[in-house]
Amino acid sequence: MAYRKLGRDNKHRRSMLATLTKQIIDNENITTTETRAKEVRKFVDKMITYGKRGDLISRRKALAFLHNDKKIVEKIFNDLAVRYKNRNGGYTQILKLGERRGDDALMVILKLVEETKPEEEKKPKKKSSKKNSAE
Repeated sequence: MAYRKLGRDNKHRRSMLATLTKQIIDNENITTTETRAKEVRKFVDKMITYGKRGDLISRRKALAFLHNDKKIVEKIFNDLAVRYKNRNGGYTQILKLGERRGDDALMVILKLVEETKPEEEKKPKKKSSKKNSAE
């Protein structure tokens, strides 16, 4: 299989992944188990890629996956697409927290990577030419 089943049937898994995707886009970080985080980051990357593409079919695909949540789709297409315009993938980061007390599941923080703004291109300084004059 190319995906994790996460112990749920198809409809429940798809709904859970869409909800986690909406939460990470809205809050920019979530705390969840490691397996859920590894699975949901694929969908977050796909949604941001749709936002960077910016055409109508991409907007409709994002709306269909995110249960027609227009607020989240607007954030993807207006904010996140601009933030990550120079980045090719890898929009999320997983930080490990430790095991959960009840069932010993590995807990992680899944967050969006902070894209640093590129500094203004600095004009090269002119080298001061020292003339050795033998006068």
